[in-house]
Amino acid sequence: MSRALLIIDVQNDFTEGGALGVDGGAAVAAGVSRLLEAHPDAYDLVVASRDWHDADNDNGGHFAGEQAPDFVATWPEHCVAGTPGAEYHSDLATDAIDIHVQKGQGQPAYSIFEGTTPDGETLSQVLADRGITDIDVVGLATDYCVRASAIDAIEHGQHVRVLTDLVAGVADESSASALAELAHAGADVVDSSVVDA
Repeated sequence: MSRALLIIDVQNDFTEGGALGVDGGAAVAAGVSRLLEAHPDAYDLVVASRDWHDADNDNGGHFAGEQAPDFVATWPEHCVAGTPGAEYHSDLATDAIDIHVQKGQGQPAYSIFEGTTPDGETLSQVLADRGITDIDVVGLATDYCVRASAIDAIEHGQHVRVLTDLVAGVADESSASALAELAHAGADVVDSSVVDA
């Protein structure tokens, strides 16, 4: 068994004070760092994604522009490539990250599987090359990018655990619904106490 940790979109714009900040976002950043420090040998691979949107277009309708965002399919401008909002939160231990994935470059993208590494590889390629069979998912936001990433991981044949104390969502109801959907799809919805040293 080879296990990877997927850290989803722990970026300034998705944490408190950001363009689309969620309550508990900074705590997730710090919690993920504590997990990695406490269990340095738990993961064979650590992958982190970032929304990395274009500045000069609406990213396939993802940015609402002059219209009011509906917060379902259209959003305020966020995580524009190269801006402070797109950077990892300062409490996230980025030195522990092996692979960085950028997604949403000119189009909507919720799942880490829609992005690419700086070398142009997809996450599917990376996981296959490393022989990864098991994945833990943490990050932001539970009801959007965490949900989409975990669903895609299951569909790619991975055994998935979502660590519930290391995710935070946009809304309580939709986050609870997302976790229930993931459990129904086959994910283990557990807290980080399951992570082995």
